[in-house]
Amino acid sequence: MKLFATLTLIAMTSLPVLAAEPSHVLDREIERKAVQAAVWGMPAVNYDLMRQEMLDKTPGKVGQVIYWGRPLDWHNQTLTPNPDALYFMVFFTTKDGPVVLELPPAEAKASFNGNIVTAWQLPLEDAGLLGIDAGKGGKFLVLPPDYKDTVPEGYIPLRSEVNGGYMLFRSNLTSHGDADVKASIEYGKKLKVYPLSQAASPPETTFTDVKDVLFDSTIKWDASLFKHLDRVVQEEPWIARDRIMIDQLKTLGIEKGKPFKPDAHVEKLLAEGVREARALLEAKYDAGFPPFFSDTSRWTFPTYPDLITAAKADFNEPDAYPVDHRGVAYSYAYIGIKRLGAGQFYSISIRDKDGDAFDGARNYRLNVPANVPVQQYWSVTAYDRETHALIKNVDRASRSSQIPELAKNADGSIDLYFGPRVPKGKDTNWVPTDPKRKFELMFRAYGPTKDFFDKKWVLSDVLKAR
Repeated sequence: MKLFATLTLIAMTSLPVLAAEPSHVLDREIERKAVQAAVWGMPAVNYDLMRQEMLDKTPGKVGQVIYWGRPLDWHNQTLTPNPDALYFMVFFTTKDGPVVLELPPAEAKASFNGNIVTAWQLPLEDAGLLGIDAGKGGKFLVLPPDYKDTVPEGYIPLRSEVNGGYMLFRSNLTSHGDADVKASIEYGKKLKVYPLSQAASPPETTFTDVKDVLFDSTIKWDASLFKHLDRVVQEEPWIARDRIMIDQLKTLGIEKGKPFKPDAHVEKLLAEGVREARALLEAKYDAGFPPFFSDTSRWTFPTYPDLITAAKADFNEPDAYPVDHRGVAYSYAYIGIKRLGAGQFYSISIRDKDGDAFDGARNYRLNVPANVPVQQYWSVTAYDRETHALIKNVDRASRSSQIPELAKNADGSIDLYFGPRVPKGKDTNWVPTDPKRKFELMFRAYGPTKDFFDKKWVLSDVLKAR
């Protein structure tokens, strides 16, 4: 009897509290769903940030090509870009019909590596020397959702679930010398973009050099994130596997066909949700990915194995949809690669051999053993640990095998140095850091061979240097 009375008292005293605070319950729902939406929508937000940066800061338009007319420097604030290739980028939409991406064949001293993705950064195809065309080039045809017509002969069809997307075309460099840069630009300008409806007489493709533009598409961890997400939701059809998000987004004020106009109170809740999403994604990133070269190596896979598998399966596996891992990936990088490892492989290091995070105020040394098993080139790039973009206000971001003046050791290995001050006599092998910021490293292998994946060659961990 006493127990019954106690339970009754608890129930009676708790009911008014629940009834008196419905607004708090609804506020918490908005915050929770904002976290989920930010993680789920990260690849689309990432895509739209780049597209809007082009539209707002450059003369470039959808269906045209922007390019960086010199090896990338810190003015390019995209996520973990490659400063050892010349970047050409084109955003496209199939809303008015199929789009042709006509890509040139490799030449004796010119080639490219390219990736074509959707607005959700789902890889449609890899192109170029290490792509499906094996360097022969070709006419890649991006088809609208539910395209029913016959595909014309002579095209490589790419079926997309949505209308929007983009291509990243990396024109390879023989070196960073002026003549080689010029040749790489001329080669890149051989690509063409036009509607299939104008294939009989294609219009000239417009190219805009944006090398001097502060092109900043780093993730903005505030309520503006949802403006980018709303733009993609308004433009693109729902993908069947994502329909569960329709009601989730409606709670936040994002609904297809309606304006997104959160009031000050909701915007504050959205901002709180974004901050929590950031903390979650950064914690997962800081926990690290599986080691690559050995069980104890500080060099890791570039992302999660289940995400690589899912991307190869077009996210259509019946029992898997790694949304959280995808959110992590697109908080520090962009582009989707159809066959990661076949033509290019990346490895990330966020800690030195001792397990300590890289400090921009300290000096470090990395020994790259001789005879790196790649068909093209290798490189190591330093990025800002917080933004995952190139470190601002430094003269160079990377060192690569394309640089003939790199000093080699007697055994053919190469020592690279990272830190705020150049070691005496080591300028050619040095990458500067910002002493006020942490940094991270990415190793790129273009055209890795079987020996690379068989671990017959192992990249050393980074050591602290005096």
